[in-house]
Amino acid sequence: MNQEVLKAKKQQVEEITNDIKKSNAVVICEYRGLTVDQLLVLRRNLREVNAKMGVFKNSLVERAVDTLGYKELEPLLEGPNAYIFSEDVIAGPKILRKFARMNEKFVIKGGLIEGKFADAKQIDVIGRLPGREGLISMFLSVLQAPTRNFACAIKAIADAKAN
Repeated sequence: MNQEVLKAKKQQVEEITNDIKKSNAVVICEYRGLTVDQLLVLRRNLREVNAKMGVFKNSLVERAVDTLGYKELEPLLEGPNAYIFSEDVIAGPKILRKFARMNEKFVIKGGLIEGKFADAKQIDVIGRLPGREGLISMFLSVLQAPTRNFACAIKAIADAKAN
C-alpha cells in the first residue's frame, strides 16, 4: 500500500480513538436503507445536543476498539454502521431512540456508556430517561417534599384550631 494511504488510515484510527475517549456515550447504529436527507436530519439533531455522528470503515473502528480494549464491540462491527459520539450520557441516546422510532430502517446495535458495554436494550432504557434538567428538578422536588408536607400539616392544625 501507498505510504500516504497508510498514514491517512493511521490518522483516522487515532481520530476514532480520541472520539471514543472523549465521549461518555458511544452508540453503534445500522443505517442501511436511509436517505441522505434522513441522515442529515439526524446529524443536525445530534449537533444540537453536542453529539456527532461519523461513518468509518469497520476495520478502522476495530483497530481503535482493540487499542482501547473494548473487545465486546467487535461483533457489532458488521454492515454499514454509523458511530455516534456523545458527551452527555442521556442526550445522544435520547435523540437516537426518537429517530429509530420514526425510521424503522435505523437500528441501534449497542455501544459504550461511560466506558462500559451496553446492548441495544440498555441504550433504549437510557434514551427513555429524562434529561439533565428533568433529573435535577425531580431531585429538588424530592428534597422539598418533607418541608412542604410539614408546612401543610402546621397549616391544617392552625386551621383546625381557628374553627
